[in-house]
Amino acid sequence: MNLKEFFEEHRKVAIAFSGGVDSVFLLQQALKYKVQARAYYVKSDFQPTFEFEDAIRFAKDLGADLKVIEVDVLEDTNVKNNLKDRCYFCKQKIFGTILKAAKNDGFEVLLDGTNASDEYEDRPGMKAKEELKVISPLSECGLTKSDIRKLSREEGLPTWDKPSYSCLATRIKTNTEIKKEDLIATERAEDFLMSLGFKDFRVRKIENTAKLQVRAEDFEKVIVNRNEIMTELKKYYESVTLDLEVRDE
Repeated sequence: MNLKEFFEEHRKVAIAFSGGVDSVFLLQQALKYKVQARAYYVKSDFQPTFEFEDAIRFAKDLGADLKVIEVDVLEDTNVKNNLKDRCYFCKQKIFGTILKAAKNDGFEVLLDGTNASDEYEDRPGMKAKEELKVISPLSECGLTKSDIRKLSREEGLPTWDKPSYSCLATRIKTNTEIKKEDLIATERAEDFLMSLGFKDFRVRKIENTAKLQVRAEDFEKVIVNRNEIMTELKKYYESVTLDLEVRDE
């Protein structure tokens, strides 16, 4: 099956939309094949402001119908306690909220941007998605992350080379309670690194230490900007370290 065939069978869909590479491509393809589609963005403490702004801008550029839903993910203790299965409960809450809103809007089918490169094993969030019968057309059509980037570039989408981004909760060590102030600190630290020109990186919180994970080619940039980075990040952390294991997508 290809996407054209998929959308010939599904003419009215809701799409879980993050503004990332996969969901932007999926939404663009739905509109390309004249499907009645509405995108749903869940705004929570786990999403940084720039992701929300990206989602708004990309949906507008596509001429898509976008609905923003605010969700307090930390009200669920299963999420807040940050155990190994945190992602399962978080995805249950997010997809469940979207499904309810979509059905109220007359959409019975919910799609997401999971692709064929995403591994299903040991990913609790995938289990939640399957339980709620969320459909992943990119995965069903065998499209990998590399395929989607290539096709996005061919379609002229600005997201074709956008770095992958995971939610802010992933910066907090498992079994450590997630606090709103820690998420805010993480977002501010990462915003600062972005302002210095860093791309595809993470600032992880290990107790009261910030651990920077960057691409191999950015190691020198960290050293060059060491004083500025230390000054800014020590507003939020007691110490700052650089992870010698490089980031890969």
